[in-house]
Amino acid sequence: MSTAALHIAVLTGSIREGRFGPTVANWIAARAADHGELTVDLIDLADHPVPAVLGDADNPGMAGLTARLTAADAFVVVTPEYNHSYPASLKSVIDWHYTQWQAKPIGFVSYGGLAGGLRAVEHLRPVFSELHATTIRDTVSFHNCWDKFDATGNAVDPAADVAAKTMLDQLTWWGHALRDARSVRPYAS
Repeated sequence: MSTAALHIAVLTGSIREGRFGPTVANWIAARAADHGELTVDLIDLADHPVPAVLGDADNPGMAGLTARLTAADAFVVVTPEYNHSYPASLKSVIDWHYTQWQAKPIGFVSYGGLAGGLRAVEHLRPVFSELHATTIRDTVSFHNCWDKFDATGNAVDPAADVAAKTMLDQLTWWGHALRDARSVRPYAS
């Protein structure tokens, strides 16, 4: 059983111009860094242009992103809701990779209008299940998100920090359990 800190990747799923995602991603990355059992790699998908044609995840243009996803013990996906679902940029990155998600836990932080991105999360759960990932039940969501953060990027409602701690605690439990299991026996997909 490993006692080393879990390495989590926080993915900013939206790449749109003027997006709100980096505010939310930076906030949850800071909560994770303060958690005590986690090291954090903040991955902004806007910094990793994904080739338009789906192919081998070892494509030279994807090598840096692929290595970062491979190194992660767990993930936090930060997603808005576009048309009752998640962004195409996030779907492309998910589809370009396979083994990087296997037997690893994934937590969600969503944001948006009235639904707070929750429909995007519900669409992501079966996609990650198909890739043999374990999704964390409790999520963090920001409904009508634009006034939920102050000028420094902190959530204005203390309940958001409580929700983040709950999700990160569950992610940490699953992260340790699955990392320990993978170290004893390679995952059979």
